[in-house]
Order: sequence, then structure tokens, then C-alpha cells
Amino acid sequence: MKITKLEPFILHVPVTRQGIADSTHQISHWGYPGVIIHTDTGHKGYGFSGTHAELAGDRIIVDFITNVYGPLLIGEDPRATNHLWQKLYRHPPSQWIGRAGISHLALGAIDIALWDLKAKEAEKPLWQLLGGSDTKSVEAYNTDCGWLNWSFDELVSDAKDSVERRGFPGIKMKVGSPNPTTDLKRIEAVRKAIGPEIKLMVDANGKWDLNTATRIGNKFADYDILWFEEPIWYDDILGHQELAASISTPIALGEQLYSADAFTAFINARAVSFCQPDVVRVAGITEWLVVADLASAHNLPVVSHVGDMMQVHLHLAQSHPATNHLEYIPWCRKAFVEPATVESGFFVTPQEPGAGTTFSSEAFEKFNVL
Repeated sequence: MKITKLEPFILHVPVTRQGIADSTHQISHWGYPGVIIHTDTGHKGYGFSGTHAELAGDRIIVDFITNVYGPLLIGEDPRATNHLWQKLYRHPPSQWIGRAGISHLALGAIDIALWDLKAKEAEKPLWQLLGGSDTKSVEAYNTDCGWLNWSFDELVSDAKDSVERRGFPGIKMKVGSPNPTTDLKRIEAVRKAIGPEIKLMVDANGKWDLNTATRIGNKFADYDILWFEEPIWYDDILGHQELAASISTPIALGEQLYSADAFTAFINARAVSFCQPDVVRVAGITEWLVVADLASAHNLPVVSHVGDMMQVHLHLAQSHPATNHLEYIPWCRKAFVEPATVESGFFVTPQEPGAGTTFSSEAFEKFNVL
């Protein structure tokens, strides 16, 4: 099997309801700048990044895919995923202009497409190709009920509905209001609404400084918070280390980290308890597996950041022993041939060959903006 062509695309898919907001971001669409990799056998692999649907930035990503990495891929065997990842990552001109950011997002899209091809050629779902078992259960927690722009009443109502009607065993809510006292009131109301048995997580999206995170984080024990996610600026290792030593609530982070080296630094500093690699930012499945193995070697759980990479992250969760939980955000389920689905609080194991990344023809017709 040889790679014959790269076909770029950009999809902008509307997100849930009236749009969502956390402490740092507000978006109405999710962006999928990506690529379809074609082969001489007729197999096609779909890979993509995840963005806030800013067209100029998305075009830079697909330009990097096709014009920088593309010539390095033509004629190669797409099944040689480790070889091709190293070839692109260590390509001297690409190293010079960036080992994170756009170059990593572009490499991630390609790597996902290659693994999708590899699994399709083997006629297996990716989780099975990676050695997973269909007897494993991946527990879902719902984040699509806890946005910061939800009113107090809507937040409480959605949280209660997620538990009582939809059967989620855990939910995550956003914090980072201008007045942190408001967040504590919202947390208290949600905990009261869902009861003591349901897992509750909070996510500040890097909003607070260390003093605020420490002061507010010390109050989280009163509400049995499972983890405090991205409490302060993403790259501040020493700040996270100090915070972890100062509060009892475990810290979760990783969606903004771009490499296994970055995860190594946080883990060695004892600054993280839940590792949250995003298959996009760590440049695809190949390095995600390295990060997951690293976390597992330190007895730390892996709970991938979804962004809206729920489809491929489900395959990885189904296959890796360090991962038993996965975030549920159904922004773009309608765009995929085999959407990630939750029943009675657990994800349904995917059955189709590939990585779950194949878009429907209707999605290309409605959402392609390239």
C-alpha cells in the first residue's frame, strides 16, 4: 500500500445550542482542518485537528499539511506509522519553525489519518488493532451541562437532568467567573442537585492566578470535587506543583500540552494527578500512546481532553489500560458516520473499521468551508 494523494478539507460545525463559553473561550462552531489520505489500494484515511473555527488559522494548518508534510508522504506505506511520525516530526525545516503549535496540529491530523487507514486496511476498529477488549467499559462524564455562560437555573437543571434522566455517573462544570464566590455558589447548588454519589469535576481553563486557585481550591473539599482542571496558566509547572501541595483536591491538566516531554516535566514535579492528553496537540495517536504509557508507568489515570475529538479518543480509551473515563461533549456527533454514543452512562464500543474519524457525505456538503 502506498500513499498517492492528500486531500485537504476544513469543516466548521455548529456547537451545542446557543454556543458555549468557559472562562477563556466562547465559540459557536468547532473547526476541523484536516486531510483525507488516499492510497493505491483505494483505502482512505480521515484525520483532522480541532480548532475554534477561525478560518485563517485553519487554512494555515491545512497548508502545512499539504505543502510541508505532503511531499514527504507521497509513495510511503501509510501503515508505517512510527516511521512516518518520526520522519515528519524530525524533518529539519519543520523542527526549525516549530515543535508545537501549528506544526503539531498538522502532524496530528496526518497521524490520525494514517492510523485510520491502518485500521481500515486491517478491517478492524482502531481499539481492536491496538489490543483493546470489547469487554472493557468506558465510563462517560458529561461536560455539556456545565458551561459558564449557562444561567444559574439552567446549570442546575442541566446537571440534574444529566444524572436523573440521562444516567451520567459524573459531570464537569466550568469555573472562572469574575467573582470566584459565584463559582462556589454554583458548585454548591450543583452538588446539592446531583447528590453525593455522582462524580463532580471543575475546570477553570487556566483562568486563575496561583493565589486565587489556592484560596478557592481549598474550599473544594467541602463539595467532594474529584479533580480541579487547568487551575492556572497551562505551562506553569512550579505553580501547579505548589498548588498540588497546598490543596487536597487532585489536579488534572494536559489539553494544552504539546509533547510527551511536557507531560514528563509535570509528572516529575508531582504537579498533576489526572493526565489529559489531547490527540490533536500531542501530534496524533502515535505520541498520545507514549503519553498514556508514561502516565501508566507512574500509576496516573489518563482522561483525555475531548475538545471534539470524542470519536478517536473513544478508541484510545477502549484500548489503553490507564483510561477508564472519557468526557462527553456531543457538539459534532451528527458529522460522523459512526458517532460516539453513550448508553446508561457508558460509551458504546465502536464496531466499524478505522479510528471513527470518517465524516458523512452530508457533513462535507453542509460544513466544508475550504
